[in-house]
Parts: sequence; C-alpha cells; structure tokens
Amino acid sequence: MRARIHAAAVESGRSVDQITLVGASKGQSAEVIRTAVAAGLHDFGESYVQDALPKMAALSADAMPGTAINWHFIGALQANKTRAVAENFAWVHGIDRLRIAARLSEQRPYHAPPLNVCVQVHIGAEGSKAGADPAAVPQLLRAIRTLPRLNLRGLMCLPPPERDPARQQYWLRQLRQLFESVNADGAGLDTLSMGMSADLEAAVREGATLVRIGTDLFGPRVAPPSPSHIQSS
Repeated sequence: MRARIHAAAVESGRSVDQITLVGASKGQSAEVIRTAVAAGLHDFGESYVQDALPKMAALSADAMPGTAINWHFIGALQANKTRAVAENFAWVHGIDRLRIAARLSEQRPYHAPPLNVCVQVHIGAEGSKAGADPAAVPQLLRAIRTLPRLNLRGLMCLPPPERDPARQQYWLRQLRQLFESVNADGAGLDTLSMGMSADLEAAVREGATLVRIGTDLFGPRVAPPSPSHIQSS
C-alpha cells in the first residue's frame, strides 16, 4: 500500500511525506491493528463507536514509545455518540452540521488537545450520503472556527463510486477546488481527507493529504455491529 502511495506521489510531483495513510480498521480486531502498529502504521479510522472503544481500550495497554495510535472517527456521527468520540478520538472526518461540531467542542475534555476536525462535503447527487452542500461550506467553516475545543483542519468527501480514473478525478477535483477557494478567502485549511482503496491514485493526484484505506490494507472486514447491540452514549 505504501508503494502505491509513493508511486502516485512521484507521478504527481508530490512528496510522499505530504500524505498520511489512515488504516480504515472498522470491523477489524485489536490483534489485526496491533500487527499493523508493529509494522509502522499509527493512524487508524473507525466508523462505529461501540466497535471502536473496546479495541482502543485493549490497545492502550500496549502503549510504548513509538507505538502511539492516532484514532480517526471516519463514520457518520450521531448526536448521541458525540461525547464518546470527543473523549477518545484525535480526529473527526465527517462533520456536516454545526450542531454536531458544537457538541464535540463542548464535550472535548480540557486536559486533551483540541479535536482535529474536517467538514464533510456532499460531492455528487447521491442522496444516501451525508455532507454539507458545497455552497454552505464557507459559512459552516466560519462557525466551526469559533468553537474553542476544535482544531479545524480541512475537508473530506465520499465521492460517487467510479471505475474510470478520469471520472474518479473529476469528483475529487471538486473537493480540491473548494479547498483552494475557501483557503483563498482565509480559511487556513491544511487537510484534504479523500481517497480509498479504489481511487487512491486519483486522490493523490488531486492533493489528498489523508487517504483512508481499508480493504486493500486489511482484507475483507466483518459485518458491523447489529443495531440491537448499539448503546447510546
């Protein structure tokens, strides 16, 4: 996987050091993550709070110099899950409304550094996917920047699935252009969270700084937890 990132970076005239690999470890066991940490991976993305917390607790017992894990929440975030995310994660990639951002800021512990956050932008016409309308993003960014316990870092998207690299790049370019536009107006963002197993190369060409890779890194994942086992937090 790192070879794919390196090759895409070289092709794009970018430094591989500008790109962080986030292992999308949702559905994977603590043992699988432990093995990945031993291999040098330190950023992991989880989508289900109730699945992530036991793994985080198990892996925290392994804490040793050089093995620190940066936990990224990369799933859809419900209001009743914000406290657990604010207390346990270093990053949240999918903020699409101010209410969620405000709850995260209020619930972030004061002994912890500000929570790194990205605004999810709705790219494409898929009604099943979340994200802020691109036209509403500048106002949302300004509002989030006033929240004291958040560190606003960038934008994220889940583009429509495409097999054609040119079509992949077409969608991802829309996020990159929005990123450049808001930065031209002083947003000060430094992060583009985009790119998964199928469109990694297109994402790197369009300036991704965080790529979220699951299947091509870990193999098939197990089914998500049943809703009957989800507890409010």
